[in-house]
Amino acid sequence: MTDVLTAVEINCTTGEVTERPLTAQEIADREVLAAESATREAARAAAAAALATLKASAKAKLIAGTPLTEEEAVTIVL
Repeated sequence: MTDVLTAVEINCTTGEVTERPLTAQEIADREVLAAESATREAARAAAAAALATLKASAKAKLIAGTPLTEEEAVTIVL
């Protein structure tokens, strides 16, 4: 069984509700948007992980009394 993607259109003036299947172009557009969103989310997650690693490194160096790199120093918020 194949699910049919449906668009729901509501005429705000009359309140008329119309349901129709999405066109091939609308489906393709949704797929492109979903792929772009997944790419942005992966980049965001990677940046968050890199920042967490950098902060952990800075904290460990502060505890050990070793010098921080400039990048590590920037992560410290006073």
